[in-house]
Amino acid sequence: MEVQGKIKLIGDTKTFGNNGFRKRELVVTTEEQYPQHLMIEFVQDKTDLLNNYQVGQPVKVGVNLRGREWVNPQGETKYFNSIQGWRIENLQPSQPGGQNVPPPDDHFEPAQDFKDEDYDDLPF
Repeated sequence: MEVQGKIKLIGDTKTFGNNGFRKRELVVTTEEQYPQHLMIEFVQDKTDLLNNYQVGQPVKVGVNLRGREWVNPQGETKYFNSIQGWRIENLQPSQPGGQNVPPPDDHFEPAQDFKDEDYDDLPF
């Protein structure tokens, strides 16, 4: 699945437990009639994918839906869902910085050898 929108928030990487589990949260705001603010979790080595992104940047994020079941001490079963990111892609067009493209001409020079009989020689 994919989510598209603008980055609203990029959280800091947090480490949990003795085994060093890492998690980083990203909030993306969708651009539709009723925008949604979706919190997407990046875990372990995927947390580093967010290092080169900034708030306000349009992105496309590859996500998986995750669901968990938990039984509390009173014996009640609870269910939790999360959106887990595994890929992120910049949607901003890249700047043509280093390309050798000549600037556009604002005008054309008139043809010097134009003849009236050459004016409309197209067959359609």
